[in-house]
Amino acid sequence: MNTAEMTPSVALSRFFGFNEFKGEQEEVVECVLRGQDSFVIMPTGGGKSMCYQLPALMLEGTAIVVSPLIALMKNQVDAIRGHHEEDSIAHFLNSSLSKADAMQVREDVSTGLTKLLYVAPESLTKEDNINFLKSIRISFVAVDEAHCISEWGHDFRPEYRRIRAIVKQIADVPIIALTATATPKVQTDIQKNLEMKDAMLFKASFNRENLFYEVRAKKDAMKQIVRHAKKHAGKSGIIYCLSRKKVEEIAELLQVNGIKALGYHAGMDAHQRSSIQDQFLMQDVDIIVATIAFGMGIDKPDVRFVIHYDMPKSLESYYQETGRAGRDGGEGHCIAFYSHRDIEKLEKFLHGKPLAEQEIGHQLLQEVMAYAETSMSRRKFLLHYFGEEFDELNGPGAMNCDNMANPPKMRDGQEEVHLILSLILEHKQNFRSPFITGVLCGEENREIQDYKGTESSFWKRGEDHKPRHWNGIIRQSLVLGLIRKEIETYGTLKITDRGMDFLTNPKPVLVAEERDFSDVDVLDSMSQTRSGEGGALDAKLKSLLTSLRKELADEESLPPYVILQDLSLDEMAIHYPITEDELLRISGVGSGKAKKYGVPFLELIQAYVTEEGIERDSDLLVRSSSSRSANKVHIIQRIDRKIDLGDIARDLNMSREDLMNEIEGIVSAGTRVNLDYILDNTLDDDSLEELFDFLRDSEDEGVEALVEEYGDVYSEEEMRLARIKFLSEYAN
Repeated sequence: MNTAEMTPSVALSRFFGFNEFKGEQEEVVECVLRGQDSFVIMPTGGGKSMCYQLPALMLEGTAIVVSPLIALMKNQVDAIRGHHEEDSIAHFLNSSLSKADAMQVREDVSTGLTKLLYVAPESLTKEDNINFLKSIRISFVAVDEAHCISEWGHDFRPEYRRIRAIVKQIADVPIIALTATATPKVQTDIQKNLEMKDAMLFKASFNRENLFYEVRAKKDAMKQIVRHAKKHAGKSGIIYCLSRKKVEEIAELLQVNGIKALGYHAGMDAHQRSSIQDQFLMQDVDIIVATIAFGMGIDKPDVRFVIHYDMPKSLESYYQETGRAGRDGGEGHCIAFYSHRDIEKLEKFLHGKPLAEQEIGHQLLQEVMAYAETSMSRRKFLLHYFGEEFDELNGPGAMNCDNMANPPKMRDGQEEVHLILSLILEHKQNFRSPFITGVLCGEENREIQDYKGTESSFWKRGEDHKPRHWNGIIRQSLVLGLIRKEIETYGTLKITDRGMDFLTNPKPVLVAEERDFSDVDVLDSMSQTRSGEGGALDAKLKSLLTSLRKELADEESLPPYVILQDLSLDEMAIHYPITEDELLRISGVGSGKAKKYGVPFLELIQAYVTEEGIERDSDLLVRSSSSRSANKVHIIQRIDRKIDLGDIARDLNMSREDLMNEIEGIVSAGTRVNLDYILDNTLDDDSLEELFDFLRDSEDEGVEALVEEYGDVYSEEEMRLARIKFLSEYAN
């Protein structure tokens, strides 16, 4: 039977070894096969790639897949090659290829051997690539990570906005756009930019029921991370941080505590990053500590936990990054450490950007704060953000979050909700949350004074409570559908029809007090793991199969899951297949994979069955890492020679900000440095004494309190230099 005569179900079994589709995959595949534009919104782990990989294998010609990251392309190509005997079935075309490799790719594509060609959006703009693509038969174009098109998306890429125009130059072919994170606003942007208003829309549930969501106060976070890693030794995890310095610090801390961990950030060269990623995929290292540079490049199904040491800049980023956990349907624990100070740091990064970009950034950060501080079901909150309803008591995975595992007391908030809605209405639904809470609490800030908030009939009506309390009522009213946020005006609160009905006919409404993160109970709940189906799993055989998979993976320099996924090994350790026909009944084993890898597994199981006579029918101790910088000696030597800080930074190939961080680390670790040759030109003795006096009295370990007190008098670098001198003279 040739591919043109196959049904999608038959093709799925033949090419990938699966007997049934997930969710709406089959409908999407049929839509692509019909030549119709389609827009797929499907959560991480939902099987988006199958929606274009399968029709690409079934249709004549080559499918062009636009993908934003080289690492992601490599992952996808390795994975699809693992299901087929010929590597030419899939290629990527990007700047990482040598001239000879690029020529081989073009030859394989031109001769019809290649069914999937992955390209970066930047590659599409090159004239020679456009001419080459014009010369071949293209089946369709898939735009992966399509949220990159929207400025409201969490990873906006300007070059993504040119894709439609370039595709028009190349060929008149259908487009399938795919994303794992799209709020209603982002969805509209994507469809408008790609001219896909008439496309078939497939929107799967964003509910990842196997993931356990938890937010912890950022107190002793490093120790908690080490304890979690040691408690779950041997399991794969990702820890996200916002700064390179923190990445290296946590990675070193994990290493000295006997945990196989590596850091990963954009400051490393391409070879380093590729090597680290491969070690993670090959299970030679258990934990990656990373900046968001590690984001979209990972397609590893057995990540068991994702920890955010720093909260991300948007809920879309949070959702996508937590979505790296439990992609195989198994256990996935998502822990985020939250501190309001971290949000303030992120807000500082927005300063100096265009006003519209600042407004968008602030709005996204407000949503992150709301998620972290809420006492309601985190799953319900997240799903509401993506435009989806959820039953927090009976829905799939309802109890898999800290707030539901340890629920707050509920009470009737009818009067408070009515107060909020009435105030919004009085001010003609023209204001955002800070104005509303400010009027209730009697805050005399600039906005309230300019817009006569002090003259409101609701002025100080809620001063018995802090703004945090009223923010909680607003958040819960949003999720209850009584109010909504107007995205185009950066979060203006509007009353819905349901809210208007509530104002006319008030009814009891249950609300919860928001969590106070100055005193949070740290939970240690875990989501349930998936168990095998159809029989008892033979743990000894599973261990042998896992070792064999690792050997084969090492021989081919592939991640183990590309050989066979855990689910396949689980089923093999239950059913003991000893023939190729039996092997083909195992989930995830198609004919190509069976031919390529089947023999050694079947031989192992046959020998095992024969030998075993089987009839087939306290608190952990956390070691501190040394905080000495690898550049410590070089920096001290250059300071001793009184070299300018800018020159030192350039010599060591680091930013001035990173150099300041290194010097602060050196001094904090107990080494005295003398920066008087710089300070003498910036601060006089009186200024130094003023700053020293403050530092003597301050209990704040960082520079934040100093900046808050004297930010309008001295530059941040001047204050950091003064603090370094202070520590050198008084602490070391």
